[in-house]
Amino acid sequence: MSYQNLFTPGQIGNVTVKNRVVMPPMMLGFGQFDGTPTEKMMDYYEERAIGGVGLIVTEITRVNDFSGASAFAQLAISHDYHIAPLQKMIDRVHRHGTKMFIQLHHPGRQNLGLLMGTVPVSVAMHRLLGNTYDKLFYKVAPLGKKLMEKDFVLKTLSPSQCSRAYSAESQNREMTVQEIRKIIQQFIDGAVRAQKAGADGVELHAAHGYLIQQFLSPYTNQRTDCYGGSLENRMRFLLEILHGIKNTCGQDFPVIVRLSVDECYKEIGRAGVGYTLTEGVEMAKAIEKAGADAIDVSSAGYDTYNYWLEPTSFEPGWRKYMAAAVKKEVKIPVLAANLIRSPAQAEKQLTEGIQDFVCLGRPLIADPHWAEKAASGREQEIKRCICCLTCMETMQNNAYKGSHANCSVNPRLGHESELLSRDGNGRTVVIVGAGPAGLTAAETLGKRGFKPIVFEKELQAGGQLQLANKPPLKDKINWCIADLVHAAENSGAEIRYGTEATAETIVATAPYAVIIATGAVSVKPRSIAGVTLPHVYTTTEILNGTVKLKDKNVAVIGSGMTGLETAELLCTQNNRVTVVEMADSIAPGTWMQHLDDCIPRLKAVGTKFLTGKKLCAIRENEIELESVHNLHHTALEADCVVLSLGVRSEQALYTKIKAQCPRLYRIGDAEKPGRIADATAAGYRVAKALK
Repeated sequence: MSYQNLFTPGQIGNVTVKNRVVMPPMMLGFGQFDGTPTEKMMDYYEERAIGGVGLIVTEITRVNDFSGASAFAQLAISHDYHIAPLQKMIDRVHRHGTKMFIQLHHPGRQNLGLLMGTVPVSVAMHRLLGNTYDKLFYKVAPLGKKLMEKDFVLKTLSPSQCSRAYSAESQNREMTVQEIRKIIQQFIDGAVRAQKAGADGVELHAAHGYLIQQFLSPYTNQRTDCYGGSLENRMRFLLEILHGIKNTCGQDFPVIVRLSVDECYKEIGRAGVGYTLTEGVEMAKAIEKAGADAIDVSSAGYDTYNYWLEPTSFEPGWRKYMAAAVKKEVKIPVLAANLIRSPAQAEKQLTEGIQDFVCLGRPLIADPHWAEKAASGREQEIKRCICCLTCMETMQNNAYKGSHANCSVNPRLGHESELLSRDGNGRTVVIVGAGPAGLTAAETLGKRGFKPIVFEKELQAGGQLQLANKPPLKDKINWCIADLVHAAENSGAEIRYGTEATAETIVATAPYAVIIATGAVSVKPRSIAGVTLPHVYTTTEILNGTVKLKDKNVAVIGSGMTGLETAELLCTQNNRVTVVEMADSIAPGTWMQHLDDCIPRLKAVGTKFLTGKKLCAIRENEIELESVHNLHHTALEADCVVLSLGVRSEQALYTKIKAQCPRLYRIGDAEKPGRIADATAAGYRVAKALK
């Protein structure tokens, strides 16, 4: 396909960007206490520059250490000692013709109380004790969560005292005017340092519920002085920062403002809270008038998480109307993400005049060479982001472990500097199973010069993904399957469909090594009375279509995401579903965005939820439940029972051929049940290490 707009130069202020592809800010945990970029962070950014991106905007970069640190391992520009290391990173990006802006940021009430005042201490202790302190810190960091739960931490800053932010539930307090003016100056000082470091410009983060946007919102800003009340007053904090940067750095030093133009409270049933697109467009016009060089249109905040960082159920381009509304009213360039997932979609939105630049966040995590592949006519080689949210979930969870985010489809995330050795010399490696683990291993081995042969007993690839793609709104899983197959075959792998792997067929290939990726099977605990009755099924039987239920009272036992998604499929087939969970909450341990996405849909079609209940027995037309709190027993009417109680690794073939294969490996669910990211990481790791 010809891209007449996507790969033409664009202008932001006096900066010429070589194409319209922008990598927007995303913090993944590659930093360190003192806020200087690590080698891993520089490798990460440079790989995207090598991959053809026109402009990179750094992750949230703090301007204040005491109240403005959003993570333990975050980029910073709060001191002069940040200038030289930052310049090194910028130079590495510039080497490839890519521009780099620094995003200036303060979290405000969306900070974690644990980070209030503790980062300067960690910076000092790391300088004193080095990695010894780091190891000790991350051992005790999880205890910090408990301190926050009990509010044994300092309050975060907010324009005015208000409710706690969703997923950052620390108490907050109103800022003094003195504190406001100090932080305004810190933003300006940060811009000066960015300019000295050779950055092409800066971006002000006035989106996603962080401090600047908190001033813009009447929900979080209820001040009665000159920084609150009218729209003009609520914008004063942002505009004083903008004016200060322009006056100090020069009018020709570009400033982008990333703006949530709609807080999206109405989308979660809270119409009338915050501001909507109408007022957001007025903000954009005022920002242009104040001298900004571009507007990066976004939406929502932590309270409305799924409307800026969408789960897989959202349609690509669903919020492009927001960017279009701003584009209609301003003359400066408009950048926007708009859940763009393909070069064709990006080109279409540029052609339609929706925006001037396309922001690819998660797509560039998934495939750092997205731009270069599209520009060279290799779109089919792009590994597409499936919006699974693994990057966000692992970034936040791993922050307490001193590690970084993971990606389901890109196991090389955070390992960009690692090179694959080309020493396969045509040796055959048999891989049993064409799921995400097996296909990733096949791709990696092919790139190394081995001859991967994949045995797949089914007539199609995907493994467990062929179940995950069956619930409603899960069609992006098919992207993952297609991309994994293409990558494996493109690297030289042979996939033998409809072929059962046996000891004989494996030995017949005279393999140098064998990798078992046979997946896992659903469990059906024999300890449950009545579990063998004919109306008792597993989620696998429902998802693969072996069993089709209609107009039944169905009890789904287990409320993990597999159980909830199976319940949603059952609801589309006109069944009346009750989800039973032994824990006191639905899907304990599940990333909250997934629950925020699917639970409202399930409730809307009448799904019932029972928590704190243990399944004791199954009878012909009912199940017996026991309260985990008082051992009280109750009966629930159920025509059918669907078990979602986990899976066990399929290891029969591994055990059978273990003595015959000196180089035998297990990966993915065959080794330990997990998620897509676990499977692809295991496939990559074993294939990379094979000697």
